[in-house]
Amino acid sequence: MILDSNILIYSIKPEYVSLARYLQANEDVVRVSLFSTLEVLGFNRLLPEDKQLFEEYFQSAEILPITSSIVTQAIRLKQQRKRSPGDAIIAATALIYELPVLTNNTTDFLTIPGLRVIALADILHP
Repeated sequence: MILDSNILIYSIKPEYVSLARYLQANEDVVRVSLFSTLEVLGFNRLLPEDKQLFEEYFQSAEILPITSSIVTQAIRLKQQRKRSPGDAIIAATALIYELPVLTNNTTDFLTIPGLRVIALADILHP
């Protein structure tokens, strides 16, 4: 599965310890789009201690590159409906690699044909 950037952000919050445990238990199937590293580490109010946690996570995570086919697919997704570049790239990456997206913002992804979406609520409250 590919993690939406919001999942990464939630995973370091104390109130989401069950999410962090889930990600750790499933690390063999968890992937991250390279774009999420930009979104997460590029946040202008990122606390130094959080930055360190994210950098450590990204060093151990499987990061999927942004290829020309992913960009082409992201362009198609943006042409179909107004979407952020991040959502388009993450969704395109998931489609290209045939992986589901784990997100807390399911409405950003549910309209994409062929994309499997896993809601954060389903992970926290199975």
